[in-house]
Amino acid sequence: MYGIAIAFFVPYWRMFQLSVTPMSVIAEGGFHWIPPEVTFAVWQRYLFEEPIIYQWTFNTFMIATITTLIVLVVDSMIAFSLTRLKWPGQSAVLGIIMASFMIPGYVNIIPLYTLVNNLGLMNSYWAIILPFAAGPLGVFLLIQFFRDIPEELEEAARLDGFSTLRIYSRIILPLSTPILTALGLFVFIWSWNQFLWPLIVLNDDALYTLPIGVVTLRDVNALAPNVIMTSLALASLPLFIVFLLFQDKLISSVQMQAGTG
Repeated sequence: MYGIAIAFFVPYWRMFQLSVTPMSVIAEGGFHWIPPEVTFAVWQRYLFEEPIIYQWTFNTFMIATITTLIVLVVDSMIAFSLTRLKWPGQSAVLGIIMASFMIPGYVNIIPLYTLVNNLGLMNSYWAIILPFAAGPLGVFLLIQFFRDIPEELEEAARLDGFSTLRIYSRIILPLSTPILTALGLFVFIWSWNQFLWPLIVLNDDALYTLPIGVVTLRDVNALAPNVIMTSLALASLPLFIVFLLFQDKLISSVQMQAGTG
């Protein structure tokens, strides 16, 4: 276990170590676990002299947050409909959702691009958010979780006069907090790290997400490893913060899923 942890930690340490190493030391060659000289000049430059970094971070945060909220609402409604309601064609819809797992995401790029372009959404947040407003993975996970919720709770709620919407919002969703938290973290991190699709639909520097901005900085500073590593560290830092804030909920969710499985 410790070996695995070290294997994951070393690349991040190397990234941080290079980001604070002066170019003069890097140019000398050799490998240092701890740099003989340390400078935070590049960090200072990006944190205090390059406001575009904050704009890219804000763009990425807004896109990831809105996408996560929409996915949680839409996927949970679909899963609730497929597990708690009865309507014609229910099995066919479930089959289509499951079959969509076998379709590579790259196959959808051209149809999605055409749709977004026809709707006039190019070069906007919504061009990134709406095509991924729901996903089969989230629906599948929530279906499995909803099926484990006793139907007696729903029957008792209906006897108390609860409507279907109220059962969904007051009973199903609160009981599903662990899986919703895990799914939300997954969607947020996935949205944060998106690169190809935002690169296709965005052409304004001010609307770039952080992954695209990092590549832009890398191209400009191709011969400066410390600058490249600093930009990568800045792109990774928010995700570390999110994980630290929600790690307890994520771990408890995984344990609960393992127990029910």
